[in-house]
Amino acid sequence: MPAVVYILKDGSERRVEVPEGTSVMLGAIQNNVPGIEAECGGCCSCATCHVYVEPAYADKVPPPDLTENDLLSGVAAERKPSSRLSCQINMTAALDGLTVRIPEKQSL
Repeated sequence: MPAVVYILKDGSERRVEVPEGTSVMLGAIQNNVPGIEAECGGCCSCATCHVYVEPAYADKVPPPDLTENDLLSGVAAERKPSSRLSCQINMTAALDGLTVRIPEKQSL
């Protein structure tokens, strides 16, 4: 099963196995990873599951679609080129080891 490495606000890491087809957001919620609020439950409407994809994986995740891109313009933490909504990244075997950094805040 592929795994995601979540880098928490304090710099510590949590490695969690996330089944293929499951979103990075849901993997965090189901495993009590702090820092991802996911207020909308993963339907891409709130931007409270914002993460930064580490550079080694930037080319492995599909680019954001128009809806995600629009929501990323309103995230509470700084938007960076690596910003993504974790509800829109579904795990695959090719993403095993995907590392994402959780920003300081999700809500305004």
